[in-house]
Amino acid sequence: MSEFKQPPFADYLGIKVTHVSKERVTGELSVRPELATMPDILHGGAIMSFADNIGAVATVANLPPGASTTTIESKTNFFAAIPVGDTAHAECTPLHRGRTTMVWQTRITRNDGRLCAMVTQTQLVLLPK
Repeated sequence: MSEFKQPPFADYLGIKVTHVSKERVTGELSVRPELATMPDILHGGAIMSFADNIGAVATVANLPPGASTTTIESKTNFFAAIPVGDTAHAECTPLHRGRTTMVWQTRITRNDGRLCAMVTQTQLVLLPK
């Protein structure tokens, strides 16, 4: 992962990518007060941003040379809160890896292993011109 560079927004949020392969990407996000809603739980937008970044990393790991990507659809189901002081964990796996689109599923859990959110996103593959 030494050649991997995240976008500035992911660094701003504090997203840490912990594993990258063509089949699976994982990451962590420490739940800090500045990412929280009331009462002191991780904001849904932060969860969605976390999953979007991890899904983009998974797509990039599968792109042909010179191609790039952008998210064209994302759906999130929320199941449980992640409190300040805990860590959000993401595991992203492919549902479809095509020539023009890729679809990823990202499970967001907390330290006790409880499923907190499930995100399904579609990434458009932008081929070089």
